Amino acid sequence: MNTFSRRKFVGTALVGGVSLALMDSLALRAAGNVGKRVGIIGLDTSHSVAFTKVLNVPDSDAAYNGYKVVAAYPHGSKDIVSSTKRIPEYIEEVKKLGVEITGSIQELIAKSDVILLETNDGRRHLEQATEVLKAGKRIFIDKPVAGTLTDVVAIYKAAEKYNIPVFSASSLRYITGIEGIDKSKVLGADTFSPAVLEKTHPDLFWYGVHGVETLYTVMGTGCKTVTRVSTPNTDIVVGTWEDGRTGTFRGTRTGKHDYGGTVFTESGNKVLGPYNGYEPLLKDIIKYFQTGQVPVTPQETIEIFAFMEAADESKRLGGKSVTIESVMKKARS
Repeated sequence: MNTFSRRKFVGTALVGGVSLALMDSLALRAAGNVGKRVGIIGLDTSHSVAFTKVLNVPDSDAAYNGYKVVAAYPHGSKDIVSSTKRIPEYIEEVKKLGVEITGSIQELIAKSDVILLETNDGRRHLEQATEVLKAGKRIFIDKPVAGTLTDVVAIYKAAEKYNIPVFSASSLRYITGIEGIDKSKVLGADTFSPAVLEKTHPDLFWYGVHGVETLYTVMGTGCKTVTRVSTPNTDIVVGTWEDGRTGTFRGTRTGKHDYGGTVFTESGNKVLGPYNGYEPLLKDIIKYFQTGQVPVTPQETIEIFAFMEAADESKRLGGKSVTIESVMKKARS
């Protein structure tokens, strides 16, 4: 139990000199599942169902260490139809897996030890994540971290304020082939993924984030300038890193939706792909829930979204080069 949670006991009702909250904690400890109750915010994405199916099977992998989804708050986007229409179906699916549906985030927090923020709509993430952070609970935030770079920065500021590390990542960080690459010897990389647009979000935040995260997984931080070529069907974004390396992302809106890339290293070129599913990410999420250690630094996650925001600005400027620092300065202010 973290320090913040212990402070929450001050002023709670007492029974025989023992707080009700502490009694609940002791009861859970006796049941052997302290800290392993997972709550989900947002049943408007297939990720919610996929994660629940993996964790809630009777013989789940030992890597998940007994974590189970016990409750879910279904909402969720308010106005993105492709998201809202999924909610009734996904409610029924998770209920069959033993998940209780709650009427509020506060009710969910009370029934959970850790939180998966799965709301598909990044515009709601700052508000929803802040409720969880105030309660002192660890939280994984699914893509996108937020609906604007300003909100991304604000979420990580809130994480610092409440002393709760935040983990966010795309499952494409774990694409096949990436585990065999010595990142210290990467000279450059080209990655690709679908880049379907959603009018409520910056262009690449909605889906292009997957391929951009793959690019950053091998290139690391340090991008200085971004240039974008955009057509109705394709985006090509070129980043120049401070050490002179270049990395490119191709986002597609026609043809077969696929994920992959090529990494150029000192010892030869390495091909990435195919997609490796949700489970490698979920295993890292569970490790984070257990330890509080984030597999991806805040610096890297924030820069990924700054890269995409700079790509949007380059598009607005007709393909001119835009610095990461310029979009970060605007977001901070």
